[in-house]
Amino acid sequence: MRPSGRDLSEMRPISIETGVTKHAEGSCMIRVGDTHVLCTATIEDRVPPFIKGSGLGWVTAEYGMLPRSTTSRMRREAASGKQGGRTVEIQRLIGRSLRAGVDRVALGERQITVDCDVIQADGGTRCASITGGWVALRLAVDKLMKAGLVKTDPLIEPVAAVSCGIYAGQPVLDLDYPEDSEAGVDGNFIMLESRRLIEVQMSAEGATYSRDQMNQLLDLAEKGVAELVSAQRAAVNA
Repeated sequence: MRPSGRDLSEMRPISIETGVTKHAEGSCMIRVGDTHVLCTATIEDRVPPFIKGSGLGWVTAEYGMLPRSTTSRMRREAASGKQGGRTVEIQRLIGRSLRAGVDRVALGERQITVDCDVIQADGGTRCASITGGWVALRLAVDKLMKAGLVKTDPLIEPVAAVSCGIYAGQPVLDLDYPEDSEAGVDGNFIMLESRRLIEVQMSAEGATYSRDQMNQLLDLAEKGVAELVSAQRAAVNA
């Protein structure tokens, strides 16, 4: 029934390769099916002006898609002199999602910027960016702890994200592009490992949905996030 032949509750293959760049304090390449995202984390001894002197740390994110990450070439946003609304919305989502899993007091007055660059897109790029972004963040924080620059671990628990939707009238987990482009309902679920919700983005793309359907999608999302967290933990403990 699904274009990929997957079961309704089946994730695409997940792989997370760490240490893929030389200079970043934390880095990984996350692959969720044919969606591939390079995530890097950079530590800086500064914070935004609005929290300077507060003793609190900050985690922020930037997001972008390479010109041939999709079926046709898109123009680099730098060439047009500004970011598009979609890009701004996604990078803000990534930043606030990752911050939800951080003890900013324990982090201390420093900033970690997580850059997420989509190498290849096949649906779910924001979810892959959040999931891989946490791995890059974890690796960067590990370096801070090893150097003795933070006393207690500022990362409370893993943060991961997955898409779910109603495709051909059925609730499905982890939409790829053919499903995402045809889904009647499309949702993104961002959670902590403990299944506490950080954010839910759900919209009817051509058909409304019921409370029962929303609960079905939430159940699928919990299953998917559990699998993603297992992959995250395996990657950072390898």
